[in-house]
Amino acid sequence: MKTRKLTLASILLAIGLVLHYIIPGTLGAMRPDALLSMMFVAILACDDYKSTLAISAVAGLLTALTTSFPAGQIPNIIDKLVTGQIIFLLVRATKAIHHQAKMIIIAIIGTLVSGSVFLYSAMVIVGLPAGTNFTALFTGIVLPATIVNTILAILVYNVLFASTKRISYTINK
Repeated sequence: MKTRKLTLASILLAIGLVLHYIIPGTLGAMRPDALLSMMFVAILACDDYKSTLAISAVAGLLTALTTSFPAGQIPNIIDKLVTGQIIFLLVRATKAIHHQAKMIIIAIIGTLVSGSVFLYSAMVIVGLPAGTNFTALFTGIVLPATIVNTILAILVYNVLFASTKRISYTINK
């Protein structure tokens, strides 16, 4: 991983961590994962498998440290590692698509996959909070998070794309 890309990924993940920590919850104490959208932009910008693994692992550890889901540390790590692999494949599969549309596709599919993997792994490993089920949590948290993450990912990607054009630095589109 080149130093510029490593720095860019680190800054994006740091911004995502702060957003993840300060965004209020939607259903009880659980909240959307803003770090996820920064992970998507970082993977798209770096565009190599080794970087994807590193970004996914760090994102998983950071969200595990700030999770409000009861015993959600292990499910967070699992979810980011699985989602990172799928996002990497999506980036490769959508090479011919316009970069704006690609970012929308990645954000929507990535958030849905991440939420599903997180809830399923939490259900299997630690169980879901009392009085909730997979469908309620998916509808109450994952679907709103998909909208928020898509908007956030597009916003950050557009700022990143515009700024890199000005400094003659190319990101993978």
